[in-house]
This record gives sequence, structure tokens and C-alpha cells, in this order.
Amino acid sequence: MKRDEVAELVGSCGLGAWTAFGVLAMVMVGHDGIPLFADADLLSWSVGHRPGVAVALARGLTDTGTGVVPYAMAVLAALVAGRTPRQRTLAVALCLGCLGAGQALRYTVMTLVARPRPPLTDWATHASGWAFPSGHTTTAALGAGLLIIAVRVRGPRGATPLTLVIGVWGASVGLTRVYLGVHWFTDVVGGWLFALGWIGFCLSAVARWLPARWTPGTTVPGADSARGAAHPTDGAAGPHAHGTGTGTGMDGRGTEAERREGHAPDDPGRRGRSRPA
Repeated sequence: MKRDEVAELVGSCGLGAWTAFGVLAMVMVGHDGIPLFADADLLSWSVGHRPGVAVALARGLTDTGTGVVPYAMAVLAALVAGRTPRQRTLAVALCLGCLGAGQALRYTVMTLVARPRPPLTDWATHASGWAFPSGHTTTAALGAGLLIIAVRVRGPRGATPLTLVIGVWGASVGLTRVYLGVHWFTDVVGGWLFALGWIGFCLSAVARWLPARWTPGTTVPGADSARGAAHPTDGAAGPHAHGTGTGTGMDGRGTEAERREGHAPDDPGRRGRSRPA
């Protein structure tokens, strides 16, 4: 696909995700943050199904959704997507900027919406701040989304299974927040929608405004032709391409075959001379 088409496609996806996010946020504000849809039912099920092993696994998994892990995934995504040192350096800055700015913007939205969390008695881990959108969910989805895009851009062997593994991890971090009782399910959905919209916006901006030679995952146009000019083919060889040591030069004598074209085979008895054909 052309860069303009890519920018339009991802921009449309991002706009759609943010539209859904905006609608969900307005509904939530209109209902003063009370549980929506299946929020209460999923929280009740989670509280009633908490064996010790499952809680320990959920706590371990939810901890990977914040801190160093998402930033390490962003750096890895940049290194995978870039093809040259310049592209990789720029990609690291872009991916870290996307993740950091996304977190800052999410925090601003969270403060404005100010939705209360579920009751403290249902918590199975520590949490702080307002509920919507879920911070762990958003951060994990941003890190997973960047790495998935990098994998799809480079298209290595096993890209599809790897994409599924990364996507399952990103989704699972969000679900652990509901299972541990520190978020409503709509908080998690809001985090997924926010992350999808922000990645779409960032990717669209890169495709529209970043020069092609700096865009991660692209090759420099004309590189192949430059290599071809530096290493000419046999058909364009110089004056020493033929075994006789004489080629078509500036004196116009032509090749040996051309010189013999108007003559018959040499007469053995008259070496060095030729007779007309």
C-alpha cells in the first residue's frame, strides 16, 4: 500500500476507536461513574473465583503491564522495525514518545472523568488513582500494539503466531485488572479503545509527514540502481572484456569479429595477409 493509503487507513481506525471511547466516556460521566453493562456481574464472578494460585498468577501478569516492561517492548519494536542505524535511532525516539505521550494523555482524561473504582473490599492487589481508563490496560495495549506493528512491518517467519502471543498478553493484562477487583470491565474496554486510537493517530502522522528514507521498515529508493551503477554487468564491460584485448573504442576499429567480417580465412601460405572474400 502507498503511504497515503496507509495513513488514511490507520487514521480512520484510530478515529473510529476514539469516537467509541468518547461515547463511552460521556455515558460514564452522565451516569456519575456507576457500573455499566456487565460491570457488576463480572466483578461478582471474579470475587467468587479466586483460588490462591490464580490470584498469584494474575498479580504477576498485571505487574508486567506497567514499569519497565512496556518501555522495553517499545524499544524492541523500534529495533525490529528499523532497517538502518538512522531508522532505528529515530524509531526508538518515536516509540518511546508515543508511549510516554499516550500515558500522559490518558492520565489527563482519567482526571477529567474521575470515575470511582470498585469497592475496596473487593480488591486483591494495590491500586491508586481514578478508574477510567485503566492505566495498566492502556500501557500494556500501547506496548503490545507497537511491537505487533513492528513485527507485521518486517514480516519474519512465524509472524502470525508471534502476533497472537503479543496480543494475548496485552489483552490479558487488562482482564487481570477486572479479576483482581481494581477496575470495572468498562474501564478496561476504555483503555483498549484509547490505546488503539492513539496508536492509529501516531502511525498516521508518521506515514504522512516523516520522509520515506527515515520511515522505519522502508528501504532507501534508488539503492539498487546505485549498486548496479557501481558494479556494471558483463554486457557493459570495458575495453578489456574480450579475450583479444581489443574492443569497440574511440578509434572505431571494432571487435575482432567485425574486422574479419569482410575477409576470408587466412591463407596458410601467405601468413599475415588475407584475400578478398
